[in-house]
Formats: sequence, C-alpha cells, structure tokens
Amino acid sequence: MKKLIIALGLCFAFTGLAQAKTYNLTMASSHPEVLPWVGQLSTLVVGESNKRLEAMGSEDRIEWTENYGGSLYGFKDTLEAVGDGLTDAGWVGTLWEGSKMPLQNVTYFTPFVSDDLVSTLKIMNELHKELPQLQKAWDDQNVVFLGASGVETYHLLTNFPVNSLKDLEGRKILAPGPSANWIKHLGAVPVNGALPTYYNQVQTGVADGMVVIITGAFPNKHYEVAPYVTLVGIGAHMTGGLGINKDVWDGLSDDVRKVLTELGEEYTVAHAEEVMARYESFLEKLPEVGATVTELPEGDIETWKTGLPNIAGEWAEANSDKGAADVIDAYMAKVRDAGLTPKIEWDKR
Repeated sequence: MKKLIIALGLCFAFTGLAQAKTYNLTMASSHPEVLPWVGQLSTLVVGESNKRLEAMGSEDRIEWTENYGGSLYGFKDTLEAVGDGLTDAGWVGTLWEGSKMPLQNVTYFTPFVSDDLVSTLKIMNELHKELPQLQKAWDDQNVVFLGASGVETYHLLTNFPVNSLKDLEGRKILAPGPSANWIKHLGAVPVNGALPTYYNQVQTGVADGMVVIITGAFPNKHYEVAPYVTLVGIGAHMTGGLGINKDVWDGLSDDVRKVLTELGEEYTVAHAEEVMARYESFLEKLPEVGATVTELPEGDIETWKTGLPNIAGEWAEANSDKGAADVIDAYMAKVRDAGLTPKIEWDKR
C-alpha cells in the first residue's frame, strides 16, 4: 500500500510538471521603445508577465524575444505583421487602417470631445468589450485586442503667428489622414505627411505648419522650423493598441491568457499616463527652447468647432454597414458617463 501511495504521488507530481509549459513569444513594434506606447510593451507587458504568472502560482512561463524600432516591419504593416504571425504580439497602428478597421478610428472623426487621454482610452477598451463590431474588426484580421493606445490632444505649430482663425486662411498645414477634415473649413490647405517628415516639409516650404501632438513635435524639434505654438485642444485619440496573433492566443494556457489580458488593460493606463506626463513636461520646456506659446482665443475655438461639417455623420454613413453610428452613440454616452463634458456632442448633430 505504501509503495502504491508513493507511486501515485510521483505520478501526480510528474503530471503537474508535464502541464507546465514555456511559450516562446515575440513582441515587436514598427516604432522605437522611446515612445510610451512601445516602451510600456517592454517594461510592463514583457517585464511583468512572468512575475504575474509566478505570483498566481502558475508554473507556465513566457520566453520573450523583443524586436522594436521597425527591425521586423514598417509602420504601415503592423496589422499584417501580427495577424500573419510575423510577430506573435505587438503594437498595431489602427490609425493607418482606415479601410480594414475604420471603426477603431472613431475618435478622429469626433474631434473636440475630450483632452483626457486616460479616460478616452479606458472608454475605447470598454467599447471593445461591449460592441461586437469593434471586436469583429480584430477577429477578421486574426488578431486579439488586449488594450488601446493613443496620443494626447492636438495643437498648432506654425512658422507664423496665429492670432485668429483668419491667419490660417490659405496656409498649407500638415494634417494627414482624418485630421485634414479638422481644418478644411478654416480655409487652410491640408498637406499630407508624418512626424518624421514634418521638419523638412516646413523647412523647405512644402508646408507652413502642422496640426500635431506636442509629444511628437518636441522630440523631433519641430519648434525650430515652426516656433509659434498655438494651443487649441482638438482632443485625445486612440491610435492603435496591443494585439496578439489569434492562433497563438488560442494555443496559450488559461493562466497566460489571464495574465496578458490583465496586462493589456494596465498597458493602456500606464502608457497614457506616461504620455500625459511627457506632454506637460514638453509644454513647459517649449518657451525655454525659443518657442512662442499662446492660446487660441476662446471665441475662435468656438468658431472652429461650430464651423466643422458633420464629419462624424458623414463617417457613420460611409461605414453604415459596419455599425458606425452605434459606435458614435456608445462612445459619446460613455464620455458623459465618465463625467467628461464633450466640446462637441457629435451624437446630437
């Protein structure tokens, strides 16, 4: 009997060991670690995952390989890189996926709602759990969404002073993608570009300024060619998020999925808080590097807002087959539920 008990004990012990598994996963991004939404992938998600597994008593572990800064793929290929398995997990830039994932860009078609990045991204995480059409966009690309990423509110940087909206008439302003809709009615001429190209475009006369985030403009020294900083507050936005290949996800243990799900939520808040800390710091430093910082008069901001065409309605109509109108309604409802006061009530236009 004693031998039988020992044998059974050894059997259970080896069974437990057999269940423990080490998963070899790659975490990657098209952008470098110096950016908060990439850096937190490494410091938080990668850095904490095995600690969390150990703390919960799990014997499973993750052996991470990290590739950032575009070493595996470029910024236009983030969705395909995760969905096709070039990387197991990584940052996906939904901002560039207007055709495949239009609903994820709802904030860019509802400007002047809120400058609160943390709350905005928490709302987007909640909406992904509650609205099937948002989740379907990821499922269709073979990606599991774990947590939203984004940027703080947009302002103006120009090579000329902006004392009123009239100063923007006829001026060439860098405003790529959906942001072009924010300035057309002002008589400005939208110019396409990206953060790395803005400096040269203004320096060479291709553009006179930009609609931009301070956390992107300051490190790239855009203030050297566009030293007039006009604070407007066009709103915080979701630009993408942490995703993992669905086939890989389905092959993970419950313990690993639980930990990564929790870290995805924490990633959203951690990087958003880091973004806002940098924003406040850079804003304070702008005068020190020679920039002139002013606020657009409240009356002009009101004129800017009221003059905007119904870009949310047009976007909803263009994506009616995907349920875009419901996304706008749900987004605006959650904004109010969060105690935020939208500068434009897009669902009531």
